[in-house]
Amino acid sequence: LPPDELLAHLDDTFQRLAEQDADAADQTPTVVGATCLYAVYDPITRRCTMARAGHPPPAIIDPQGRVTFPDLPTGAPLGLGLRLVPFDAVEVELPEGSLLAFYTDGLVESRDDDIDIGMHRLGTALAQPERSLEDLCSSVMETVPTQAPSDDVTLLLVRIHTLNAAHIASWDLPTEPAVVSTARHLAAHQLSEWGLEHLVPTTELIISELVTNAIHHGAGPIRLRLIQHQVLTCEVFDSGKCYPRLRHARIVDENGRGLFLIAQLSSRWGFRSATGGKLVWVEQDLPSTL
Repeated sequence: LPPDELLAHLDDTFQRLAEQDADAADQTPTVVGATCLYAVYDPITRRCTMARAGHPPPAIIDPQGRVTFPDLPTGAPLGLGLRLVPFDAVEVELPEGSLLAFYTDGLVESRDDDIDIGMHRLGTALAQPERSLEDLCSSVMETVPTQAPSDDVTLLLVRIHTLNAAHIASWDLPTEPAVVSTARHLAAHQLSEWGLEHLVPTTELIISELVTNAIHHGAGPIRLRLIQHQVLTCEVFDSGKCYPRLRHARIVDENGRGLFLIAQLSSRWGFRSATGGKLVWVEQDLPSTL
């Protein structure tokens, strides 16, 4: 799910569990809160989508050492019951080689210093992106005040990378039945260029099912994308909101076996929301990962 939707589901789960516990004990629901920051990074577009529930924003350090804290809507901590306050997501584009720093408020907030001072201290310690992640973590921890923290202190550093464009192929397809054959041909040619001819028959079958489903149950436009990175990923995007559901067809049923077949032929499959529609993806193991 997109970050804002996932946080909303988590918040509902907090509320439901608290109410169930209260009903079991015949008591008033206990308020239990937690902050959360959720980010999804796309290594193809270098775009990162983030949303937060009362948590401090991440630090973004570009390759030149400039540190910024993105302006994310704060959102209420999870579990407080403020369901009328929506969670909002923000999307940013990250330069290749950037660092992302995720941390708890115990790292930047203390009894004696305002959180702004702590965030400035954190940014100063992180403004050396050429150093290893381990060295940067040590450098940040050395700046933490010596007195016992009022909250937990946690730091997670991530150096982002972009997938090689030579390992990605994408095509926009019209929403007409004849395009299924075209999609199979395009994929087979691309796999041959990547030296993955042995995956052509299975991939053609997977693409036939995904593109056919997008035509019959989705909405245009359709986009087919192949990604060669640790596994072979086949993605089909369409503008519809009807999500796929795995069925176990009976012997007398004339259809309903497509996704079941895909599940048997692949290592993993799934779907996710995407801007303007949905995306169904299927992964196959590459020779080096068998």
